[in-house]
Amino acid sequence: MTDIMTDPAVTTAMSGNEPMDRQPIRAAVVRAAELARAAESHAHDRQHAKGKFTARERLDLLFDSGSFQEIGRFSGGDIDRGVAGSAVITGFGEVWGRKVAVYAQDFSVKGGTLGRAEGEKICHLMDMALDLKVPIVALIDSGGARIQEGVEALTQYGHIFRRTCEASGFVPQLSLILGPCAGGAVYCPALTDFIIMTRQNSNMFVTGPDVVKAATGETISMEDLGGGKVHNATSGVAHYLGEDEADAIDYARTVLAYLPGSCEDEPPVYAYAATRADRETARSLKDVVPANDRQPYDMVEVIRRIVDYGEFVQIQQLYAACATVGFACIEGRPVGVVANQPNVQGGILDVESSEKIARFVRLCDAFNLPVITLVDTPGYKPGSDQEHAGIIRRGAKVIYAYANAQVPMISVVLRKAFGGAYIVMGSKAIGADVNYAWPSSQIAVLGAAGAVNIIHRKDLHKAKERGQDVEAVRQEYIRQYENETLNANLSLETGQIDAMIDPEQTREAIAESLRLLRGKRRVRRTGKHHGNQPM
Repeated sequence: MTDIMTDPAVTTAMSGNEPMDRQPIRAAVVRAAELARAAESHAHDRQHAKGKFTARERLDLLFDSGSFQEIGRFSGGDIDRGVAGSAVITGFGEVWGRKVAVYAQDFSVKGGTLGRAEGEKICHLMDMALDLKVPIVALIDSGGARIQEGVEALTQYGHIFRRTCEASGFVPQLSLILGPCAGGAVYCPALTDFIIMTRQNSNMFVTGPDVVKAATGETISMEDLGGGKVHNATSGVAHYLGEDEADAIDYARTVLAYLPGSCEDEPPVYAYAATRADRETARSLKDVVPANDRQPYDMVEVIRRIVDYGEFVQIQQLYAACATVGFACIEGRPVGVVANQPNVQGGILDVESSEKIARFVRLCDAFNLPVITLVDTPGYKPGSDQEHAGIIRRGAKVIYAYANAQVPMISVVLRKAFGGAYIVMGSKAIGADVNYAWPSSQIAVLGAAGAVNIIHRKDLHKAKERGQDVEAVRQEYIRQYENETLNANLSLETGQIDAMIDPEQTREAIAESLRLLRGKRRVRRTGKHHGNQPM
């Protein structure tokens, strides 16, 4: 773009001898351009000293080259008094050629704090995004509400909260935390679909270290209280931990590649042509999963052998690791993948993994992504700690998510699916469209050992009284239970499993089912306003 101060038309206009074929440039416009350059230079000096990008540099990383169109550039400023604008930049650009709305807080202007001008700009942008039905990305780097504006600043957060809730499930919303985000301001990103943080400079907390110390006597750093690692690995607030700002922004672009502009659109479709390498990769699946159902393996390796080009974008990878969720493509069409992770606690379901799965299924259902569920779980995690943490309430969220989803849902039982975990992990009874199982899979109320201890308790006691080898008797009962009850035949015979498939057939079976279900449409079964899901 030509610098306005070096454009011959501008210099000629300023001298009073404007060419007749060019529009004259007023001095006020030249002054505005000078202010804009000075503001970016100031931002550059302040942000780079902290190892951070400026707000405009972040926008350059987010959008396709040259596609950003700013709105309200000088809104909240005063050109005559040398004030370039407010502490937030708003506008639209393109990501992978598709329109996206953005607001980027500028920490170099009043610490990125939010006042009336900033709130109005953000709300106006969100209103436009809803009208245009495009995703909204927030680049957060702010000191919070502007104290000098008091309640007026807090009121603006209320307006933003309301619009964020209105946009929820209608257009995708992503928040990138690239600096501080504290107090009531944290609830802006908390209401969005994705929160992306960085290892350095990224913080979120309702009450800061000073307040915590004053109230409780606890001394804690900003990083330990609400840093990127804490919220990705411990609290589950965030969905991705970027190595730096560039990595975080690249992840946001990647996520947007799998999502539609709004709930009224279908996800994008990408060109795909099967190759011999893909078929060989699919066939190698049988070598990844051990026959011994107690031997761990990495479910991500299974997923990579099923999806296009082995590309799988994990969501919340560092949190509740006994479950794995993320985006991939099957024959060029985006899908959501939900799976147990046998590498971590055998793939058991607990309170954290239940919420992780439930939120992701709801996201996929909101934005028309089919859900592929890969099941290998021994059940819900037992123990008083889980019961007291609310496994009943929080585990029910998985049920609610699957039972209410109306996108195509395909499930595959790889090795085992026991008890309530079998039901909630995309079973046909809860609403899945097509269900498969591998020939060696085990589907039952309990595993063999646990079931035998209950069913044959008296028989084992009598064997002990007769002086028999109790363990040998137990093993015989286990073998009998495995042969007659534990295999998937009963589920196949009752129609809960549609077909037994060999491991190497998994990708093709899923692809065929997706083609079959492509015409599936939503149905409104009741006139209710909305359900009351467990929170």
